[in-house]
Amino acid sequence: MTHLDSQTLQLVIVALTALALLVQAIALLAIFITLRKSVLSMRGEIEDLRTTLMPLIYDARELLSRLSPVVETTVKDLSHMAHSLRDQTAEVQSSVHQILYRLQLQTNRLDAMFSGALDTVDQATSFVSGTVGKQVRQISGLLASAKAVVESLRSSQPAPRPSHARQDRDSFV
Repeated sequence: MTHLDSQTLQLVIVALTALALLVQAIALLAIFITLRKSVLSMRGEIEDLRTTLMPLIYDARELLSRLSPVVETTVKDLSHMAHSLRDQTAEVQSSVHQILYRLQLQTNRLDAMFSGALDTVDQATSFVSGTVGKQVRQISGLLASAKAVVESLRSSQPAPRPSHARQDRDSFV
């Protein structure tokens, strides 16, 4: 290699370039083969998933298509029941308010009646007590005076009255 001329140099560069392209082509071929195997295995797995999932998806879709009218009907029925229940609750509440109002009126009426009756009984008792008590006191006074007259007539001598002075001497007031 003593003598390198330009043609030989060009030939070496072209050979190196060809060799680099050949190595690059082999590397690209290896990458292509690996990617192809990966794509084929992924296709197989996707097909497996498709064969297992598609019947489930179709069944779910069919189930939803069958259940959706039932669910809609149920929701409508529940909504109707809620409105009906709300109306009935309002009616019951109104009735309860009316009953309570009437009960309060009747309670007030009974209270007034019992209060009037008890007041009348109290007045009658006071009147009877006053009237009868006055007569009883008068009769009691007459009886006491009659007793005193009878006792004074019975005893010839009047009984000496005890004086308070003798009894009060020892007591300190």
